[in-house]
Amino acid sequence: MAGIRLLVAGGGTAGHVLPAISVLEAAMASGYRAEELHYVGSTRGVEQEMVPPLGVPFTLLRVVGLQRRLTASNLLFAPLMVAAVLSSLVLLRRRRPAVVVSVGGYASLPPVLAARLLRIPVVVVSYDRRPGRASALSARFAAASAVAFPDSALPRATFTGAPLRRAILTADRVGGRVTARSRLGIDDDRFLVVALGGSLGSAALNAAVIRLVEDRIADRGLAVIHLAGRRFVDGLPDALDGSTGILYAPSGFSDEMATLYEAADVVIGRGGASTVHEVAAVGVPSVLVPWDGAAEDHQRENVRWLAESGGAVALSEMELGGLGSLVDELRADRARLDDLARRARELGEVSRSGRLSKLIDAVADGDT
Repeated sequence: MAGIRLLVAGGGTAGHVLPAISVLEAAMASGYRAEELHYVGSTRGVEQEMVPPLGVPFTLLRVVGLQRRLTASNLLFAPLMVAAVLSSLVLLRRRRPAVVVSVGGYASLPPVLAARLLRIPVVVVSYDRRPGRASALSARFAAASAVAFPDSALPRATFTGAPLRRAILTADRVGGRVTARSRLGIDDDRFLVVALGGSLGSAALNAAVIRLVEDRIADRGLAVIHLAGRRFVDGLPDALDGSTGILYAPSGFSDEMATLYEAADVVIGRGGASTVHEVAAVGVPSVLVPWDGAAEDHQRENVRWLAESGGAVALSEMELGGLGSLVDELRADRARLDDLARRARELGEVSRSGRLSKLIDAVADGDT
């Protein structure tokens, strides 16, 4: 079978799968055919739903993460990893990629280890300010590390910004606002809050958003689109059409995030890398609430990067009781919202620059 240009490895949660999709989209946008690409992910992740629409060939491996506490799944880690590495060796020998790109997560390790054994160059793409364990391990022998934060400690690091989907990179909050609001059914005179808790959702954030809605139930000038995560959908209040007060549209997820960003006056979200870099790239005012339980406290580090530069408002989980008041303050201060948007977009410029694709191509061509 003919060799391929690029194999992208990693997955499990949307936080890993979305960067993988972004790298593949960028490759196709630059002229690669789908058959020149390959994706390797996990049988246990959301990639089973998210990757097939791309039309890129893919392989799913059975792997489990190594938990910090003693669990039954830890006993499966080693034998499943060995089997996955062997499967990856077969795949890489057959497909002969010019470069393997790791986007993190335990599903990335088998192809990366196989690539090392076969002397295929590896590029590690790290989008958290504090890299995950899989990325830190892979970066030790990678040809290059593409990092989304300039202060990354990964070896052979190049500051490229984050891998983001084409729809996000081309979103236009100024020119696209009217069309986006029309698609969503939001009147232009309503202040639109888009609340999202990441692919898994957030019980704490959902509770705070529901309180915000209940406290402002009669407010005809407010709209809230609430993406609560699929596992929380059944516990959400009923939708409200805005005819007698607030417009409230709850759902588990949306595959039209670019439209939501274009329409939003403010985004309320967690501190995952995808959310942080997306609001920066588009230039959306945001209130970001890092998850206290995130590994290596990486969400707090992500949010700090944006907030300390004036591109977002950071809110701790302990401060979620004041979310409604904070939204009221931002709603009343258009100048502050405009400043948040401007500073965020300035920081997101590197992610729109195309540096990541250029680095991957350089490694594939043997130019690094």
